Amino acid sequence: MFRRMTFALSLTAALAMTLFICPRSLAAEGAAAPSSGLPRLIDLGAKECIPCKLMAPILDGMKQELAGKLQVDFIDVNVKENLPLAKQYEIRLIPTQIFLDATGKELWRHEGYISRYTILNKWRELKFEFAEKALAPTLVRWEPLKADGRAKGSVCFMCDGDIPASTRVTVKSDKGDVGLCGPHCYFIMYSCLTQDKTGFEKNVSVNDFATGKPVLATTAVYLYGLEEQTGHHAIRAFADRETALKERQNSGGSIVAWQTLQANELTCRCGFCDRAVYPEDASLIKAEGLHTWGCCSHCAMGVAARTQKDLEVHEKDRLTGEPVIVKTLGGSIASIEPSTAVAWFGMKKNAEGKFGSAGCFHQGFFTSEASLKKWLEQHPSETGKMISIDQALGDKMGLSAQQISKACKVGECAPK
Repeated sequence: MFRRMTFALSLTAALAMTLFICPRSLAAEGAAAPSSGLPRLIDLGAKECIPCKLMAPILDGMKQELAGKLQVDFIDVNVKENLPLAKQYEIRLIPTQIFLDATGKELWRHEGYISRYTILNKWRELKFEFAEKALAPTLVRWEPLKADGRAKGSVCFMCDGDIPASTRVTVKSDKGDVGLCGPHCYFIMYSCLTQDKTGFEKNVSVNDFATGKPVLATTAVYLYGLEEQTGHHAIRAFADRETALKERQNSGGSIVAWQTLQANELTCRCGFCDRAVYPEDASLIKAEGLHTWGCCSHCAMGVAARTQKDLEVHEKDRLTGEPVIVKTLGGSIASIEPSTAVAWFGMKKNAEGKFGSAGCFHQGFFTSEASLKKWLEQHPSETGKMISIDQALGDKMGLSAQQISKACKVGECAPK
């Protein structure tokens, strides 16, 4: 569990620090505001405590956004006249949020900092229509603007990129051959498999870079270097060492065997789903002094759920490369830079016609909705919806421990 005292204050401590410093009238704090016949959200806190300060813009925004649908009131427990209310509501920590129906009946309460999405999602769980409408995506694309006309065998099973004949990897399965664009995508798939992997490599072949002919992956010789523009590993397979040495004279790199290649490619893993990643592509995550990666922006949010730690996530706009920095506090969003940043949740239809995640290669953060729209124009085959980064985190925090343990390991990445 999160350490609650990092994002909430005991009522006793809060009163000791600031009681009566800035006395205000009860009415000014909304405590005595008459019932409007609407469902009501009451936030009991103090203007001087840090988590309460973080709550203030969320409450102000919801008060304007949901005017006439939800009554939002803040009660400052440091005001002398409000002490009976703190006792009446049995407040232990601040801030505390209390959800009331239109009759004043308490439906739910929460202690500590809470995000906009979590508030609205709870109202949605409580069957209030205004919350469903407030959380509805404003930008969606359920059908591709342009169909993908490529032959199935020419599209990488993992990243949907084209498969060059010179670096093709083929995995034989009982449901047919699975093609991948190169060894790295193979190791991504391999790291996601749930089955017993003993002897799995005997079904894997790589194309000889010089001839384009398949070679058993475990017997091939690999030239392992770096691509100058991307910083990615450039991996070229050869049927024999002599040919690999000749190529090394032209392009440089190191000659490695399958075992070394596998160890290197599986070294860096996603902190949420454990998928193999290249740090150049992944989100950098700082979790209370520890560093890890997220294979996509959504898995980066999942690290908060898996580790139960506060995060600082450094992601790049998928269109412009501009930084998007997200900080979490107690399982909620504490700050987003820039504040206009949004998330794209890539989704696609499955065999039953239902929408599910399109996979990590189809997710991303963007500095603004305008940037996302430009990216969508350049990727007409993408389908999904825009969501807030707050929701991206909230969806992950709502997962059970069992769901987290199976993250990205439920068989979607298995050859089929």
